[in-house]
Amino acid sequence: MDGPPPAGTSTRTAGRSPTTRASLVATAVSLLLLAAIVLGSRGLKDFDSALIPYTVATIFLAFGVAYRYTVWVSAPASRRLFKQGWRSFFSVANFRKAPTALPRMIVTYLGFQKFLGARSHGRWLAHQLMFWGCVLAAMITFPLTWGWFTFTSGSGSGPGYEMRVWGFKVLGYDSASFFGWAMFHGLDLAAVLVIPGAGYFLWRRMKDRGAITGQRFAYDFVPLIALITISVTGLLLTFSSVLLHGGGYEFLALLHMVSVVFTLIYIPFGKFFHIVQRPAAVGMQLFKYTARQDEQVFHCRRCEEPIDTAPYVANLRGTMRDLNLGFDEWAEYCPRCKRALRGSAYLSHVKRGFK
Repeated sequence: MDGPPPAGTSTRTAGRSPTTRASLVATAVSLLLLAAIVLGSRGLKDFDSALIPYTVATIFLAFGVAYRYTVWVSAPASRRLFKQGWRSFFSVANFRKAPTALPRMIVTYLGFQKFLGARSHGRWLAHQLMFWGCVLAAMITFPLTWGWFTFTSGSGSGPGYEMRVWGFKVLGYDSASFFGWAMFHGLDLAAVLVIPGAGYFLWRRMKDRGAITGQRFAYDFVPLIALITISVTGLLLTFSSVLLHGGGYEFLALLHMVSVVFTLIYIPFGKFFHIVQRPAAVGMQLFKYTARQDEQVFHCRRCEEPIDTAPYVANLRGTMRDLNLGFDEWAEYCPRCKRALRGSAYLSHVKRGFK
């Protein structure tokens, strides 16, 4: 993963270094999160013991994400992308040339994912519903699980409530108002967003021929089923408490907890991991954008058509050299010319043997 081991080092020992490093990083991140939970809940004073399974799952999530991310950035291609992204992010020259580029990319690339709209408006809308529903749910669930947020009655009786963060009062509100209703039903609103978004992709997975061809159950279906299960059971909890006077609440709460814990544990090892990887791509987009601003466009060696930015092509060639692929010069040709050159090579070296 890091190239051939140095002389005198066994392959087995060298191959273990990225995973060892990842384990140390993941352990440190987990311990930091655990310390943040203790401090943020004021020595566990605001921590709800009923939420221990969720808390354990989030700590496992932190370990898994940190471990896999560290292993991912250890690969030559990812490491170069990571370094170039941060170099572009901290570049004063880039900021002077395009001060609004980074905020604009964060909004359009991470927030509204405009690149998906070019593929399909339906997929873009479904992804937006699912994305913002999950963001809203995470913003509510994680701080509550860790004891960072608490909601208490301001007067001991009546509709007045206070929201406290780390023990400090942030705002007060009337629980009978629309704002109060939205505060208490934020997870229900998130579920209403997630269900149609995940449902659309689940329907597409079963109907679209292109999606059916390469899909895998554990990788493509399980995340969608998990999200729908979490959302439906969450809504049923509200339905049970409001209309059924708590009927079946304990069973629904257990089912909801199991689905949430499973999903949190699944994130580092399944399709959801791309959520963690996606921000790194913003750095590469910024890297390419600033090069275009300088008109550093690389042209195909054969047809002179523009391929990409010159720094990006140089970065790609460097990655291919790191991987010892032995044909990094092909990065300097456009896709059309690559096909033409491969065809010529086939006619010259393979077909010749049949003459």
